Amino acid sequence: MKNITVIGAGYVGLVTGACFADLGNKVVCVDINEQKIESLKQGIMPIYEPGLEELVARNVRAGRLGFTTSYAEGLKEAEFVFIAVGTPEGVDGEADLRYVRMAARSIAEVMDHPIIIVNKSTVPVGTGDWVADIVRECRNDDVDFAVVSNPEFLREGSAISDFMYPDRVVLGSLNREAAEKVAQLYLPLRTTIMITDLRTAEMIKYASNAFLATRISFINEIANICEALGADVKEVAMGMGYDKRIGHTFLDAGVGYGGSCFPKDVKALAYMAEIKGRHPQLLRAVMEINADQRRAVVRKLEQALSDLRGKTIGLLGLAFKPNTDDMREAPSAHIARMLRTLGAHVRGYDPVAMKVAARVVPEVELAEDPYTLAEGCDALVVVTEWNEFKHLDLARIRELMNQPVLIDGRNIYDPAMMKELGFYYRGIGRGYDGRDA
Repeated sequence: MKNITVIGAGYVGLVTGACFADLGNKVVCVDINEQKIESLKQGIMPIYEPGLEELVARNVRAGRLGFTTSYAEGLKEAEFVFIAVGTPEGVDGEADLRYVRMAARSIAEVMDHPIIIVNKSTVPVGTGDWVADIVRECRNDDVDFAVVSNPEFLREGSAISDFMYPDRVVLGSLNREAAEKVAQLYLPLRTTIMITDLRTAEMIKYASNAFLATRISFINEIANICEALGADVKEVAMGMGYDKRIGHTFLDAGVGYGGSCFPKDVKALAYMAEIKGRHPQLLRAVMEINADQRRAVVRKLEQALSDLRGKTIGLLGLAFKPNTDDMREAPSAHIARMLRTLGAHVRGYDPVAMKVAARVVPEVELAEDPYTLAEGCDALVVVTEWNEFKHLDLARIRELMNQPVLIDGRNIYDPAMMKELGFYYRGIGRGYDGRDA
């Protein structure tokens, strides 16, 4: 059993802490948000993630997981301190490191024994060196420490599984011994552990997310071409995916990527390239294609309804992806604001994200279920591919609507079936050439 402290009880920090505790370690999560820590002590989760509430409760009962707002208390016996605080997008697309800076200084102020500081947050290349400099500047003694980069690869909605069954663990440090000690924490997971230098480890995270975002924008570009040429992007993606060099993952055309990682990480990587005199043209195209996918939904609605002024549009799904309540950079928010600008009345429903959506998109009228949402709507837009939407009574939905217009932003329905049910149906890249409207 090792003594681990996790700074930040947000999405990454809480999942990391709970999973390490479940592996038999003693873990303390530190967060300066008093309300969040008090809620966690009462078993109330600050985020929705399948299985997390049960995981936290089990390890709290076992005495392996605790929460505090005090750095001194949290680091009292720590051998490893994971920094897992937010790195929000800055004014020019750069990563804002204010919380990392605060965490590094707070660690330095209270540590009184050797520790290994592990950067879990997604941070710009070079941050590990910068954190080490901060700690040294804040210390007046020779307490030994080392800095290790350990980027996270957790997907919202499957974060616990991603932690426990990772494709790989990446560690970077200028201190090989420290990196190997962190590697010991991950040995029970029986996965590939890659040890490299600090900056390479930091770059692996950005390169990975940028590549996945590129796949999404690529298939969306192909979808737009499919629409013009009369091909079906779902069949195209399937045919592509059978090639072992390509594979099927992240080839689902739709309204684009969102969430807390891909949008800001692609922007941050482009910013890092630009300030070093490089020209990240591919990354810029990835971002522009992603933005245009939201505009494409609005164009499809205009084709179906002509003038959107006074029309009621319902959004099926508000979270940026299923199995989460995360609304950060959610396509639904962008689409809703465009529709409002064009004079439409916007309604929405999501199985999990309603509370968060009320804060993020207060201009959207929230419905209690999909059928209440559909009642009186001039069009529905599938924005999030929740499983329950695949099993709706679509005949009932059609009867409730003013006009049977459905824009399928996630291609979850079969075009022929929707046409048979009497819908004006448009998916993303499903081969429409305008002749069957």
